[in-house]
Amino acid sequence: MAALTGSVPRGKKVFMASLRGLLLLCIISTCVTAWMATAVATTTATASTGADAAAATGADAAAATGADAAATGVYAAATGVYAAAATLTGPITTGHLIEPASGVPINLAANGYIEEEYFASGIATAFKPVATPPSGKWSIAPATRAPYRTRIIVRRPENAARFNGTTVVEWMNVSEGESAPDWDYLNPELMREGYAWIGVSAQAVAVNGGASILGASASGLVASEPARYGSLHHPGDQYSLDIFAQVARAIRVHPGSVLGHLRPVHLVAVGESQSAFYLTTFADALQPRTDAFDGIFIHSRDASGAPLNGVQSADLRTTGLRIRTDLHVPVFMFETQTDLIELGYAAAQQPDTERIRTWEVAGTSHADSYIVGAAAGILPCSTPINSGPQHTVVQAAFAAFVQWVVTGTPPPSPPPFRLAGSHPPTLALDKNGNVIGGVRTPAVDVPISTLSGAAPAGSSVLCSLFGSTTSFTPQKLAQLYGTKSRYLARYRASLQKAIAQGFILKADRAALLAQAEKVRFPVSTTHAS
Repeated sequence: MAALTGSVPRGKKVFMASLRGLLLLCIISTCVTAWMATAVATTTATASTGADAAAATGADAAAATGADAAATGVYAAATGVYAAAATLTGPITTGHLIEPASGVPINLAANGYIEEEYFASGIATAFKPVATPPSGKWSIAPATRAPYRTRIIVRRPENAARFNGTTVVEWMNVSEGESAPDWDYLNPELMREGYAWIGVSAQAVAVNGGASILGASASGLVASEPARYGSLHHPGDQYSLDIFAQVARAIRVHPGSVLGHLRPVHLVAVGESQSAFYLTTFADALQPRTDAFDGIFIHSRDASGAPLNGVQSADLRTTGLRIRTDLHVPVFMFETQTDLIELGYAAAQQPDTERIRTWEVAGTSHADSYIVGAAAGILPCSTPINSGPQHTVVQAAFAAFVQWVVTGTPPPSPPPFRLAGSHPPTLALDKNGNVIGGVRTPAVDVPISTLSGAAPAGSSVLCSLFGSTTSFTPQKLAQLYGTKSRYLARYRASLQKAIAQGFILKADRAALLAQAEKVRFPVSTTHAS
């Protein structure tokens, strides 16, 4: 993402002051539609009035003692810095809760969910690399320590009986402002199945403000709403990995402090785009030493992880970085066509193993019409953006991932995309212009358009990450299927196959069939035999 530079005007309190700022937010699926954003009512509760005086004391007393005995070992019992837990206080009711930006508004109350916000405090450790090979088998050692206080947002079933036992912890995205793209992409499945979700403001720009990785100025939580967030402070992104681990440990050890009567059986990490870069590093560097999560879901990563020092520089990142193969927990990687080619993930591809799965999903782009919502029609792109099946498939992928975590049954292992060339990597395409290989769905096997992860040549950097959709003409639809009834018959068969293979959830069948019914054919062929 080093090519994404330049100053972008940005308004106060997280939201973009200009349309371009709004759309740049979507570059890495940090999708904000300021005119659509609706704040979900925060559950009223007694505010926590205690100061954070004890937050950084006691819990980490042993954090800096001795050299890192586990720095080169894997899954030794977590000790010292690797056993630290955050102190959680709240729920917070002072001032106004700043929601993660979203183009996909969801009514929590209508789904039986409540939302609360808490503060997480402690002393975090930054780590220095000992060895960072492309195999992912990283060795690290503690470097410096610093106090922090950040926020977490909790969304959970109001009725404890609906809780399915799994808590999803999302590393919120700060590419431009702060958002929770996996909360957007994974719903309605999360609320449909009774997950608890916790979004963590893990990175400094979300709290302190400053320049985002896209170069725009972000005001941050503290400046945006000082009445609520004035006591927060973040020591820098080199501490973010440990902050995330400490929040996870606190949830595991003291779930009642943020989850009410819910008691999680499994804790899983999720993160999309820039957050996926950090989760890649977390999986290779921190997870073996903290055992923080029962599984890690990495959504749309590139060929590298985030550097341990928190500086987003290509010179400091390990290209072709794989997930280490000696982890004890499942790691699932979900990759779009854009991720493989434009973001370079092809250099980091690796075979599936007992603990690693990768789904390369045909017809998808890094960001798409679903995550942009109503703003899709006003993007300054020369062609319609990708409208592929990412949202549908990622829900099925996540469901299979959690089943893997809970029961040990691994997800399907689909083939990767077929490549037409490797220097540089290029995708092999079928006669309709859709990619060959990867996860198959009716969108590409019974197509009504060409769905690409790449925008037309000469497109802006912004539009290049939204891919493209080239709809077939009525004449081509008639040529491919003859009649609408034949198209629908083939669509139903393909959909049933995708559901049977685990690539689409049964719960989404009716909605997808309804979409297929809306496809227009030439009038003369609609009812022809």
